[in-house]
Amino acid sequence: MSILCVTGTSTDVGKTVVTAALAASALAAGLSVAVCKPAQTGVGADDPGDLDEVRRLSGVETVLELARYPEPLAPDTAARRAGLPLLALRSVVDAVRELDAHHDLTLVEGAGGLLVRIGARGFTLTDVAAGLDAPLVLVAAAGLGTLNHSALTVAAARQAGVACAGTIIGAWPQDPDLAMRCNLADLPDVTGVPLLGSVPDGAGRLDRDAFVAAAAGWFDRLPFPLPSPTR
Repeated sequence: MSILCVTGTSTDVGKTVVTAALAASALAAGLSVAVCKPAQTGVGADDPGDLDEVRRLSGVETVLELARYPEPLAPDTAARRAGLPLLALRSVVDAVRELDAHHDLTLVEGAGGLLVRIGARGFTLTDVAAGLDAPLVLVAAAGLGTLNHSALTVAAARQAGVACAGTIIGAWPQDPDLAMRCNLADLPDVTGVPLLGSVPDGAGRLDRDAFVAAAAGWFDRLPFPLPSPTR
C-alpha cells in the first residue's frame, strides 16, 4: 500500500489536474486507486468539487471528501465563518489509512499551498503527511517566481520531516517563454528534488479517454511504486 500527498506552491497551479493524471497513470498500470480531498472550499453543498473533476478525468471510482465549506478561503477560516465544525488531524489521518488499507495507492490532495491551515489547531498538509509517514509531490507553476516558491515549499516540508518525491509543472504552456524554459532546467538544482514531469496547459479540458491516453506520457517518472511485471 502506498500514500502520496499532493500539494502546490499556491492555489490555482494545477493540483487537481495533476492528481487526476497521477490517478489515471496508476490505474493504467493496474493499481487500485483512491483519492481523498480532506477539505473542499468555495463550492455549495450540491455543487461539483475537485474530486468530481478527478473522477471525470481519470475514471477513479473511490473518492472521499471529509468537509466542505462555501467560501473560497483557507479551510479553517472558511469553517469558522460558516459556523461549521473544523476538521481534526486525527480524523483525516484515520480516514486516509482506511482507504490505504483497501487500495494500492491513495492520493491526498491538499488545499492551496503546503502551509494552508486545514482544520483544528491550525494543522496543515505537512502534519497529515507526517502523521501518515507519506511523501508529497509538489505542483509548481511554470513562470517567474516558481523557483523561489518551490524552494521554500520543499524546505518547509523537510523542516517538518516530510520527504518530497519531486516537483511537477501543473500547466506547461504550448509556447513557453524564456523564464519558463530556464525554470524547467533550474528547478531540480534549486529544490534538490527531481522534476517528475509537466502537464500541458488545458489538459483539464480533455475528455476522459483523451486524458487517460495521454496522462502517463506527461511524467518522466512516477512518484509511487508500480507493480512488478509477471513472468
